[in-house]
Amino acid sequence: MQCFANPLLRHVIRRGCCDAASKRQCLQYLRALRTLQLNSFNTVFLGETDIPESLITGEKIAEEASLRWPVWTLVHAGSSLGWVPWRYKLLLKGDLPNHQQNSIFQELCDSLTSSYGKCVIVTRDKRQTMRMGAKDSKEPETGTLPPVSPAIYTSSIKCCPEVARANGHELLVVPSSYNYLYPMDVAWSSLKWFIINNRKDFALRSVERTHSYRCILFSDLIVQGIEKMTPNKWKVVINRVKRWENYYLDTLS
Repeated sequence: MQCFANPLLRHVIRRGCCDAASKRQCLQYLRALRTLQLNSFNTVFLGETDIPESLITGEKIAEEASLRWPVWTLVHAGSSLGWVPWRYKLLLKGDLPNHQQNSIFQELCDSLTSSYGKCVIVTRDKRQTMRMGAKDSKEPETGTLPPVSPAIYTSSIKCCPEVARANGHELLVVPSSYNYLYPMDVAWSSLKWFIINNRKDFALRSVERTHSYRCILFSDLIVQGIEKMTPNKWKVVINRVKRWENYYLDTLS
């Protein structure tokens, strides 16, 4: 259950996580985001979540044994209109060649250009390569983009600012201490709740003379779980994010 419960607790703000440097980073991120939005950039949140096979089957196993089970990673993106019209990726964790990590982000950028025009793509950097030190952090200038490293790595894909700009987009990293500004966790929670509550409906059991086995319609389960995060639900979540953005812009300025 721990592998599922953790995503539900990511919105808990830990005491002491918002120091002066992180506040400046958040303010710089929000000012850059608003500047791009005023310049007609559509906001798209890119994220991923791990789906252990034990979550799909519902089997209770020891934590040590769970490390040997396959883990799938779902990569998708959403905007204020709902899930972006892009064919999400369901990858076997740790089994993706480096060249494919690059091509997935390129494919997403191409799709966004065709569907939305220019976008600001907001994601997380799992390697946390962008941390502003307290000594060299400067007050952000209005309209300037925060510094972005040459590559942003999630667990499964590589996101390059140059690739984004070549397609007319910009790439931003959401501050790690401000989870309320990143709506993807809500979408992943919705998906995993659906899996837990409905996995039995997607299981087929066969009994033969010598043995019995169960087949789970994994792809159908994921598709319907994703669809449960409807455009109306996305609208509610995005509006909540905007309220937090306004709050931080007012209090941190």
